Amino acid sequence: MEYLVVKWLHILSATFLFGTGIGSAWYLLLTIMSRNVAAIAVVSRIVVVADWIFTATTMVAQPLTGFYLIHIAGYPLHSKWIVWSVILFVIAALCWFPVVWLQMRLRDLAAAAVAENAPLPPRFWRYFKAWVALGIPAFFAFLAVYWLMVAKPV
Repeated sequence: MEYLVVKWLHILSATFLFGTGIGSAWYLLLTIMSRNVAAIAVVSRIVVVADWIFTATTMVAQPLTGFYLIHIAGYPLHSKWIVWSVILFVIAALCWFPVVWLQMRLRDLAAAAVAENAPLPPRFWRYFKAWVALGIPAFFAFLAVYWLMVAKPV
């Protein structure tokens, strides 16, 4: 029973992690592409909150539940699928930390532009390009981890 509960928590947290990540990135991307400064200010504020509530907590829950499942199931830590899962998770996490910082800057710059009734400054667009550049490898790394988690290839 304990294994099933931890596995359920692991799958649930993976779903929240990937779902929140892709969903919030999609809405922020489309909102920024609209160039509607007021909408960008609102959506970026919501995305930052969602990242702290859902993504941050699941970034902690994933390795904890994952390593506990490995222990319970008796998988060797040096299994290729586990090693690659950890490597890809770390890559995604290393992309995610600056992404959160960038999202907070995007939020602040958009809020300031709304308050001043001004266009978004050039720095906003530099941060946005960096946000996209970091989001792409994080997305594919998480996608690969998801596949490894399910397939457990030998």
